[in-house]
Amino acid sequence: MPALRDHRRIVVKIGSALLVDRATGALKQPWLESLADDVAGLMKGGAEVILVSSGAIALGRGRLGLPKGALQLAESQAAAAVGQIALARAYSEVLGAHGFTAAQVLLTLDDTESRRRYLNARATLSVLLERRAVPVINENDTVATTEIRYGDNDRLAARVATMIGADLLVLLSDIDGLYTAPPNDDPNARLIPVVERITPEIEAMAGGAGSELSRGGMKTKIEAGKIATDAGTAMIITLGKRLNPLGSIDAGATATWFLGQGSPVTARKKWIAGSLDARGTVHVDAGAAGALRRGKSLLPAGCTRVEGRFARGDAVLILGPGGEQLGRGLVAFDADDAAAMLGRKTHEIEAVLGYTGRTVMIHRDDMVLRGE
Repeated sequence: MPALRDHRRIVVKIGSALLVDRATGALKQPWLESLADDVAGLMKGGAEVILVSSGAIALGRGRLGLPKGALQLAESQAAAAVGQIALARAYSEVLGAHGFTAAQVLLTLDDTESRRRYLNARATLSVLLERRAVPVINENDTVATTEIRYGDNDRLAARVATMIGADLLVLLSDIDGLYTAPPNDDPNARLIPVVERITPEIEAMAGGAGSELSRGGMKTKIEAGKIATDAGTAMIITLGKRLNPLGSIDAGATATWFLGQGSPVTARKKWIAGSLDARGTVHVDAGAAGALRRGKSLLPAGCTRVEGRFARGDAVLILGPGGEQLGRGLVAFDADDAAAMLGRKTHEIEAVLGYTGRTVMIHRDDMVLRGE
């Protein structure tokens, strides 16, 4: 059986019902402190941890005195506006007690579907992780509408995991794993400890929605699993309401593991190589071609010509000095800016563009060379 401690970049999804007392609307402080203990232990062991946390609306509705039951959109957005401040403060305090900095990141569906905004979000998260901060991510419920929202944080967590190349997604749930049937209804239901691949039979086992504090259910968790595992990220569903819910996993707590299909790096390269239409071409000199083969990013100094009307985040072909195709990647600049920087050194970028931009034309993480 895999172990949590063997993974280096871990996304943890936390539902509202785990954080907020349904009867009082108050934060479950002892539980949150135990989660922070777990996160600190993983971080001190060398892992990077990203939290995708619900709870803003649940906290805010209590503080605003909103009634139980379904809320109108404007009421939900108002509750989120109040709750986000309270939630951010709570995470900052419990993680700060262990010497770690919490960072609030609010996302909408567009931030992970638009390639330009996807790259911006990923770059921000990468800097936070490099600085050993703990990003705390939530859907931006104060501005998201029905048409542009995820609707549950299971799928948001899966999108975040694929965005940053996490090797593990943990869904802390009100159930300890996937069963062959709803265990409350069927006494013969069996826990499935490992799912090698999500098949139609596995999807058929998913149940319905959860409580009014949680828009998710087993169905959304399986959908999240499809997103994550297809991108090479493993996933766990386990009971979250116990104290130290992450530490309990390696201590032998019941859980269901969903195995990733390959690795995140392999899945991302496959996506870049075969799932995106090239919108342009970047020609490079012999020096840059050699650097790419040695695993380096493509710098503007090694670029000789660009073709096409591409935007930042679009896929482009990379051609060598003889016109041979070296590979393809996601370009970090619009076509006009890319053309203006041809042959330029890194320290010249700001003077050319008039602002401090990216320092690479195509980052190695956003590139796949032929033969890879």
